[in-house]
Amino acid sequence: MRKSILCYLLPGCIALSINLLLCAQNRVVAPMIDVNDVIDNTLDSLNKARTMRPIAGSSRKGDNPVLFLVGNSTMRTGTLGNGNNGQWGWGYYAGEYFDAKKITVENHALGGTSSRTFYNRLWSEVLKGIRPDDWVIIELGHNDNGPYDSGRARASIPGIGKDSLLVTIKETGVTETVYTYGEYMRRFVRDVKAKGAHPVLMSLTPRNAWDDKDSTVITRVNKTFGLWAKQIAKEQRIPFIDLNEITARKFEKFGKEKVKYMFYIDRIHTSAFGARINAESAAEGIRGCKGLKLSCYLKPLEQDSVTGKSRKKGCPVLFTVGDSTVKNNDDDENGMWGWGSVIADKFDLNRITVENCAKAGRSARTYLDEGRWDKVYNALQPGDFVLIQFGHNDAGAINTGKARAELPGAGSESKVFLMEASGKYQVIYTFGWYLRKFIMDVKEKGATPIVLSYTPRNIWDNGEIQRNTGSFGKWTREAAEQTGTCFIDLNNLSADKLQKMGWEQGLRVVGEYFNHDHTHTSLKGARLNVESIVEGLKASGSPLKDYLK
Repeated sequence: MRKSILCYLLPGCIALSINLLLCAQNRVVAPMIDVNDVIDNTLDSLNKARTMRPIAGSSRKGDNPVLFLVGNSTMRTGTLGNGNNGQWGWGYYAGEYFDAKKITVENHALGGTSSRTFYNRLWSEVLKGIRPDDWVIIELGHNDNGPYDSGRARASIPGIGKDSLLVTIKETGVTETVYTYGEYMRRFVRDVKAKGAHPVLMSLTPRNAWDDKDSTVITRVNKTFGLWAKQIAKEQRIPFIDLNEITARKFEKFGKEKVKYMFYIDRIHTSAFGARINAESAAEGIRGCKGLKLSCYLKPLEQDSVTGKSRKKGCPVLFTVGDSTVKNNDDDENGMWGWGSVIADKFDLNRITVENCAKAGRSARTYLDEGRWDKVYNALQPGDFVLIQFGHNDAGAINTGKARAELPGAGSESKVFLMEASGKYQVIYTFGWYLRKFIMDVKEKGATPIVLSYTPRNIWDNGEIQRNTGSFGKWTREAAEQTGTCFIDLNNLSADKLQKMGWEQGLRVVGEYFNHDHTHTSLKGARLNVESIVEGLKASGSPLKDYLK
């Protein structure tokens, strides 16, 4: 056993000793350990990128300035940077925050690069396109680790000093002088200033890393790259935005489970959700940085003055979200109605208000994709309630036609699809995943989620009304159980009532509860579903029952 251990350790010990000796000879510290544990095709990306990345300055409109983004995969992931691997960098969404009539945004970041490799291999091409009064945001550091002289050979010397190290790359025999992280950042800044443009330094994006397994604190970089970038910004008298801190604070509010869907595949590369959060944080940092004129190019903040408007001082709001069975035309006694438009009749409106935020034709996924859920999420306050019901539109095609389906089930599976309508890539999750997201979002805000199986359809087989206990009803129940959330089996509760009517009075009577087809309810049907929801609330013990009349 002792011999095998020695055989295992000896190569690493020799390599470490050689590295330390090399550093000692050059009087610099050892490189930082690569903690990201990510395998990427750095050389492949670097070689292909020259034809895939934009020509510097090509987006310029007339005399308008250009905002150049310089970074790594957390800003632009993959060779194409288009999310075809299920990962997005925040630079992909950065342009959404700026007024395109005043400034254009060019994402020149490349996955796998460090301050050293970006400066040596890519920076000269970017620099050619920079003009006076342009802006350059630099966010690097994730890859400034590992060996100085082998493999990806991208490490910079830790710190901001003037230390340097002459190395020979083992695989190529090429000699190179390596500088500190801070020195590379100085060179970026000085080059930008020499062009008459404006540099801005940002700390790197946070990883899905917590101080320990029980911690609620995201691990910061305020003693390493974040600190060093801040020090160089102060030294060079340029703006510094602590992107790491801004997003980390949001993550801590989200909690560990919600933070998981901010990343995809690993703990460093963001999903579309995480990339949007970082882009939002960058815009917030720009807007909040005193005297930073780049903020003048940001779009005005959009204010939703509708969602949550019913709120009375000291009273909660009950939000309902779902499809056409929750909200339809709801204006003609003889037309189609959703239960969300009549449920207010059951509540004491002096103590709670009701807002029906459902939309016909939506699935759980499209309700999220269209930004409808965000409006509810942003309006939520502690003590509010949300009734969530989806399923009617959640089957069918994923990436063609109406393209509104999710993967079946309530698990954590996901898959990347190229969407026919937009020509863009999108990660699609399971039906249950979307429900869990809604649930976690509601709980994060201190509100109470309640999930419901979807309303029954007027479809019968051998005298039995169709149930959904084997698909969406089952997956809804599982999502509720997985998150410890109140579940109301609306499908079975209303189906039981309709079943009894069919036996006793005939199917023609049951038909009066529907309008136009077998799915959409009449006013009578909407009220029947409300009766079932009230029944379910009382049986569940949900605190929402206390607001009933």
